[in-house]
Amino acid sequence: MNFTKMYGLGNDFILIDCREEEFGVRPEFNSGSEIGDLSRQLCHRRFGIGADQLLLLYPSKIADFKMRIFNADGSEVEMCGNGIRCLAKYIWDRNLSDKNTLHIETLAGIIRPEKAGEMVKVDMGEPILGVIDYPLQIKDTEFKITCVSMGNPHTIMVVDNLSNFPLPYYGPMIENHPIFPKRTNVEFIEVLNPAEIKMRVWERGSGETMACGTGASAAAVASNIKGFTGRKVTVHLRGGDLFIEWAEDNHVYMTGPAVEVFEGIIEN
Repeated sequence: MNFTKMYGLGNDFILIDCREEEFGVRPEFNSGSEIGDLSRQLCHRRFGIGADQLLLLYPSKIADFKMRIFNADGSEVEMCGNGIRCLAKYIWDRNLSDKNTLHIETLAGIIRPEKAGEMVKVDMGEPILGVIDYPLQIKDTEFKITCVSMGNPHTIMVVDNLSNFPLPYYGPMIENHPIFPKRTNVEFIEVLNPAEIKMRVWERGSGETMACGTGASAAAVASNIKGFTGRKVTVHLRGGDLFIEWAEDNHVYMTGPAVEVFEGIIEN
């Protein structure tokens, strides 16, 4: 089984092209549980290849291609902003499509990545707004949470000093809090000025990662709603910068890089 290792701002992926691979047509590998088991095995950083998520590329009956995404814990998720940029780069680099804008089927709907020079710009769709500044008590700390869905759930909080914030302590408690029946992605942001924020992310099913595209999009929307920033924001993540615009058409546009690291073969 062939695979490609890729990353977007340090958020890393194992991509398997299932259009022709035996993996993609065997009935037992069309179930989420079987693929989840494979994802846990391959994404393990000591006993596997190592990655935050497994990306699967399929043909689609309603779009140019279809993408499925599995976390390192084996759970399937709706959408991944960094992942779809990597998938688009894989498609273009191998001349699988000559379109400058692709239509990718995901569990979050049809997502449209387009070429933007050396970057990939993605129409992330319209945000779905939840609660704003809802008080959530975690141990001895009360957070004011703002919830935004970008096809997957995000919970955003503003903190004063992001660098020293104990994210590994609070992240999993918020991710698994009973008010989130399907769990949630957790973003902590520090506002630098009306055009820039810093962000750290605790991803549902993966833990802290270097970057999260849907999370950066949700954080940009939340910071604008709360009056901290304008509609164009540079989001500084541990792995680098993403450029987010919440446009007047109510769509969120994310622009950032995608990198291929190496290719390999899984023998078993």
